[in-house]
Amino acid sequence: MIWRCRGRDFDLARRTLVMGVVNVTPDSFSDGGRFYEPAAAVAQARRLMAEGADLVDLGAESTRPGSEPVPAGEQIRRLAPVLEALAGDGRACLSVDTASAAVAERALALGAHLVNDVTALGDPAMAEVVRRTGAGLVLMHMQGRPATMQQAPRYQDAAREVREFLAGRLALAEAAGIGAECVALDPGIGFGKSVAHSFELLARLDELAALGRPLLVGVSRKSFIGKTLDLPVDQRLEGGLAATAVAVFLGARIVRTHDVAATVKAVRIAEAMREARRP
Repeated sequence: MIWRCRGRDFDLARRTLVMGVVNVTPDSFSDGGRFYEPAAAVAQARRLMAEGADLVDLGAESTRPGSEPVPAGEQIRRLAPVLEALAGDGRACLSVDTASAAVAERALALGAHLVNDVTALGDPAMAEVVRRTGAGLVLMHMQGRPATMQQAPRYQDAAREVREFLAGRLALAEAAGIGAECVALDPGIGFGKSVAHSFELLARLDELAALGRPLLVGVSRKSFIGKTLDLPVDQRLEGGLAATAVAVFLGARIVRTHDVAATVKAVRIAEAMREARRP
């Protein structure tokens, strides 16, 4: 269970990675633009690394429900000073959260190690950028697009349909010359899913893990937690930790979170329980 991200190899057979989130946007659902300015984003990224983040995921385009696309040039303008500062540290494994091949190419040139693509190669040029640079790649499932994805998500069998989609996109990546060892898969909790769909996917993660690539799961502060517990964004930590721990126990190998310090502790206990049940 090796995940290769542009010269950095992660052995995920036993250790789960924690990916910290830094939204370099004015309209994030989770932090309302607190890290929009480059200095604030750099400081937050360094704070998350100090708390134990293995990777830092930088995004310059909000993908919250109802959001609209941000032009590639504007994404690059937001990301460039942050990437330059963090890459200069030489410590962080940097992820760029973008669906744009142009943004990914510039971010990788500035020192990013992987591309977190919520459209799973929706941009026809993305696969070649990833292949040529040897970058890591996260392929995520999303029904629809952010502007409309939560209006009426529908599935006959959410876990089966998400699994089939991810299997198809993994095959597409491999056909484009991207090594399977560079790819991780994300079921896209909350991206075109109802509360019931999100819980179903988490409960059936073992079916997705059967695809043979590391699963990335991001539940941090998401609406399915808020709707279940009737809580606003800033009060969803405990619910998110519970869902994250169960996901790790059921097979997630990478977890994405805004709250790194607490998540690291929950993950270490969950993976110890996962290891304890091995025959």
